[in-house]
Amino acid sequence: VQLQACGGGLVQAGDSLRVTCEFSGGRFTSYAMAWFRQVPGKDRDFVAGISWTGGITYYADSVKGRFTISRDNAKNTVHLQMNSLKPEDTAVYYCAADYYNGNFPSRIREHGVDYWGKGTQVTVSS
Repeated sequence: VQLQACGGGLVQAGDSLRVTCEFSGGRFTSYAMAWFRQVPGKDRDFVAGISWTGGITYYADSVKGRFTISRDNAKNTVHLQMNSLKPEDTAVYYCAADYYNGNFPSRIREHGVDYWGKGTQVTVSS
Protein backbone atom coordinates (compact mmCIF):
# COMPACT_ATOMS: atom_id res chain seq x y z
CA VAL A 1 0.00 0.00 0.00
CA GLN A 2 1.17 3.48 -0.83
CA LEU A 3 -0.28 6.78 0.29
CA GLN A 4 0.51 10.02 -1.45
CA ALA A 5 -0.58 13.29 0.11
CA CYS A 6 -0.74 16.58 -1.68
CA GLY A 7 -2.37 19.98 -1.44
CA GLY A 8 -0.47 21.62 1.37
CA GLY A 9 0.74 25.17 1.15
CA LEU A 10 1.02 28.61 2.71
CA VAL A 11 -2.19 30.43 3.58
CA GLN A 12 -3.31 33.24 5.85
CA ALA A 13 -5.30 32.88 9.02
CA GLY A 14 -8.98 32.48 8.23
CA ASP A 15 -8.35 30.94 4.82
CA SER A 16 -9.30 27.47 3.65
CA LEU A 17 -7.21 24.68 2.23
CA ARG A 18 -7.85 21.10 1.15
CA VAL A 19 -5.31 18.31 1.36
CA THR A 20 -5.81 15.07 -0.51
CA CYS A 21 -4.38 11.58 -0.10
CA GLU A 22 -4.28 9.04 -2.91
CA PHE A 23 -4.29 5.36 -1.93
CA SER A 24 -2.82 2.63 -4.12
CA GLY A 25 -1.62 -0.93 -3.93
CA GLY A 26 -4.42 -2.41 -1.86
CA ARG A 27 -8.13 -2.50 -1.24
CA PHE A 28 -9.05 1.02 -0.20
CA THR A 29 -12.40 0.07 1.29
CA SER A 30 -10.72 -2.28 3.77
CA TYR A 31 -9.18 0.63 5.66
CA ALA A 32 -10.30 3.41 7.88
CA MET A 33 -8.41 6.52 6.84
CA ALA A 34 -7.11 9.33 8.98
CA TRP A 35 -5.10 12.49 9.04
CA PHE A 36 -2.48 13.25 11.64
CA ARG A 37 -0.27 16.28 12.01
CA GLN A 38 3.09 17.01 13.56
CA VAL A 39 5.12 20.05 14.46
CA PRO A 40 8.87 19.87 15.10
CA GLY A 41 9.74 18.52 18.51
CA LYS A 42 6.25 17.24 19.27
CA ASP A 43 4.34 14.00 18.87
CA ARG A 44 2.23 13.23 15.84
CA ASP A 45 -1.37 14.11 16.73
CA PHE A 46 -4.61 12.68 15.43
CA VAL A 47 -6.69 15.20 13.47
CA ALA A 48 -9.58 13.34 11.85
CA GLY A 49 -10.64 9.83 10.87
CA ILE A 50 -13.22 8.25 8.60
CA SER A 51 -14.63 4.72 8.42
CA TRP A 52 -14.56 2.26 5.51
CA THR A 53 -17.73 3.53 3.90
CA GLY A 54 -17.35 7.12 4.95
CA GLY A 55 -20.40 6.94 7.14
CA ILE A 56 -18.58 7.56 10.41
CA THR A 57 -16.19 10.41 11.07
CA TYR A 58 -14.31 11.52 14.15
CA TYR A 59 -12.37 14.69 14.90
CA ALA A 60 -9.93 16.04 17.40
CA ASP A 61 -11.53 18.73 19.55
CA SER A 62 -9.09 21.30 18.22
CA VAL A 63 -10.45 21.03 14.68
CA LYS A 64 -14.08 20.07 15.25
CA GLY A 65 -16.40 22.39 13.33
CA ARG A 66 -13.59 23.70 11.11
CA PHE A 67 -12.22 20.60 9.38
CA THR A 68 -14.09 17.98 7.38
CA ILE A 69 -12.74 14.61 6.35
CA SER A 70 -14.27 12.78 3.40
CA ARG A 71 -13.43 9.90 1.11
CA ASP A 72 -14.21 8.89 -2.45
CA ASN A 73 -14.12 5.10 -2.62
CA ALA A 74 -14.44 5.16 -6.41
CA LYS A 75 -11.26 7.21 -6.73
CA ASN A 76 -9.33 5.80 -3.75
CA THR A 77 -8.88 9.22 -2.26
CA VAL A 78 -9.41 10.85 1.11
CA HIS A 79 -9.66 14.58 1.62
CA LEU A 80 -9.30 16.95 4.53
CA GLN A 81 -11.08 20.24 4.01
CA MET A 82 -9.68 22.81 6.42
CA ASN A 83 -11.62 26.03 6.99
CA SER A 84 -11.02 28.99 9.29
CA LEU A 85 -7.38 28.05 9.55
CA LYS A 86 -5.36 29.28 12.49
CA PRO A 87 -1.60 29.70 12.90
CA GLU A 88 -1.68 26.81 15.39
CA ASP A 89 -2.83 24.53 12.56
CA THR A 90 0.63 24.90 11.04
CA ALA A 91 2.16 21.43 10.80
CA VAL A 92 3.13 18.62 8.50
CA TYR A 93 -0.03 16.68 7.73
CA TYR A 94 0.17 12.91 7.29
CA CYS A 95 -2.33 10.55 5.71
CA ALA A 96 -2.79 7.20 7.45
CA ALA A 97 -4.53 3.88 6.78
CA ASP A 98 -5.79 1.64 9.58
CA TYR A 99 -7.07 -1.85 8.79
CA TYR A 100 -8.08 -3.00 12.27
CA ASN A 101 -10.29 -0.03 13.10
CA GLY A 102 -12.05 0.08 9.75
CA ASN A 103 -15.43 1.01 11.17
CA PHE A 104 -14.21 2.80 14.30
CA PRO A 105 -12.27 5.91 13.36
CA SER A 106 -12.39 7.13 16.96
CA ARG A 107 -10.06 4.25 17.89
CA ILE A 108 -7.31 5.15 15.43
CA ARG A 109 -4.03 5.72 17.23
CA GLU A 110 -0.58 6.51 15.87
CA HIS A 111 0.90 3.20 17.02
CA GLY A 112 -1.87 1.20 15.33
CA VAL A 113 -1.66 2.74 11.88
CA ASP A 114 -0.70 0.26 9.18
CA TYR A 115 0.49 2.64 6.50
CA TRP A 116 1.66 6.24 6.44
CA GLY A 117 1.99 8.66 3.60
CA LYS A 118 4.72 11.21 3.29
CA GLY A 119 3.62 14.43 4.88
CA THR A 120 2.50 17.63 3.27
CA GLN A 121 3.34 20.97 4.88
CA VAL A 122 0.55 23.34 5.84
CA THR A 123 1.62 26.77 7.02
CA VAL A 124 -0.85 29.34 8.30
CA SER A 125 0.45 32.86 8.71
CA SER A 126 -1.10 35.32 11.15
